[in-house]
Amino acid sequence: MVKITIVFDNQPPLIEGLYTDWGFSALIEIDKEKNILFDTGGNGEILLHNMGKLGIEPQSIDEIFISHNHHDHTGGLRRFLMKNDSVKLWLPASIPSKTKGQVVVSGSAPYQLYEGVYSTGVLEGIEQSLVLATSKGLMLIVGCSHPRMDHIRKAASQFGQVYGIVGGLHSTKPKSLSGLRLICATHCTQHLREIKTEYPDAFLQGGAGQVIEVM
Repeated sequence: MVKITIVFDNQPPLIEGLYTDWGFSALIEIDKEKNILFDTGGNGEILLHNMGKLGIEPQSIDEIFISHNHHDHTGGLRRFLMKNDSVKLWLPASIPSKTKGQVVVSGSAPYQLYEGVYSTGVLEGIEQSLVLATSKGLMLIVGCSHPRMDHIRKAASQFGQVYGIVGGLHSTKPKSLSGLRLICATHCTQHLREIKTEYPDAFLQGGAGQVIEVM
């Protein structure tokens, strides 16, 4: 089972007591065996506050996967590492790493992190996305979708059929999301209203505290 919990988002939170701010971060729990923090939002204090409210201990995080080198996705990293500097880091080459522990630098080619867990590679020189295998198909976790959505989906689809997407969709046009069964648009999504209107059955509200479970 894959469980995705949105920890940091600038959309209104779904749980009282969670803070909102510009940026994105989500906890990915895979079969209750591996915990991956996807991005770290733009503010370390808010990241750790929301993690605490959601019952997520920094020491429970095994790895951090950073989508791209923009502050609203990396701003909480330094503060998090003060709590847990033993995590494995999956970083695009644009982020200089001076941290302890194991660091994997992502290139432009798609690759496998683990069985059923993949990266699209750094597309168009700016951003990588996380791809998770489930029984329903692939879940695609995106930071801002700066690369073209058809480019992101093509890179992911070599690992299987894409079922759903979670994360910031920036300037993504609704038509490029055709065929997806789950769309949780967060953070920087410019065409949020149009996407919700076009895909009412697939659309799921974003915001810190939203939890998505896919078997």
